[in-house]
Amino acid sequence: MRKYSLGVYEKAFPNELKFEEKLSAAMQCGFDFLELSIDASDEKLERLDWPKEKIFKLRRSSEKVGLPISTMCLSGVRRFPIGSDRDGIAEVGVRIVRMAVDFAALLGIRIVQVGGFDVNDDYPSTLTSRARFFTNLRVCAAYAASKGVMLGLETMENDFVNTVEKAMVYIKGIDSPYLCVYPDTGNMNNGTDNLYADIYSGKGRICAAHLKETKPSVFRDLKFGEGAVDFDAAIRAYRSIGVGMFNAEFWYDGGSDWLAQAQAAHDFLAAKLDDSER
Repeated sequence: MRKYSLGVYEKAFPNELKFEEKLSAAMQCGFDFLELSIDASDEKLERLDWPKEKIFKLRRSSEKVGLPISTMCLSGVRRFPIGSDRDGIAEVGVRIVRMAVDFAALLGIRIVQVGGFDVNDDYPSTLTSRARFFTNLRVCAAYAASKGVMLGLETMENDFVNTVEKAMVYIKGIDSPYLCVYPDTGNMNNGTDNLYADIYSGKGRICAAHLKETKPSVFRDLKFGEGAVDFDAAIRAYRSIGVGMFNAEFWYDGGSDWLAQAQAAHDFLAAKLDDSER
């Protein structure tokens, strides 16, 4: 019996597909769950305003297909970072996280991955923004705890939180059982010289892991095997500290062979995860 699960990012599939079609495609490729995307676009953020019945309808679609929506990637905080000192931005970001937790609780999502942004890309990170990020992340973690939903801090492309070691400063400081690290392996690979040691620094506090291909200065749109990430070493490191939930992060590139690409991504990663069990 396998001791891991491998999900897939919703944005690996064409956006125009209905949820039931995305779920069916993920199942056909052999994935174990779908990760919902709430990115910075108006379209995705508006999902958080869905009435309960619409959320329950999505849950019924998931049950009909037989594939759960187990995690959420809340990258929308890139647009509304919770450490920002711009008027009202941080408050909007906190509200978005709370709404995402409410959505997750209704749908049955267990982990909400929150992007590690204290400010957006156009503003410098400061001691003040980092302190505000810490304060607001504590508020968000307390709210998540009240709903029984785990928040997972994502390692990003920026210098603020691009490694597990940096994320652990906030995890240890807040010290909530409902706040963990949900690292992006590709981002970490570009942020550290020792991927194994960085993963190990999160022992006991990593709830799941993104498996994404990168190479120096390139953070997305690479096929698995084209970049510089040593997935064998990374997966061994994760498994050695008890991590068992993984998500394949890649994006639909506009081509007609999207299903074949999803199948190839699954087979590439599943083979390495299977090897880690031998």
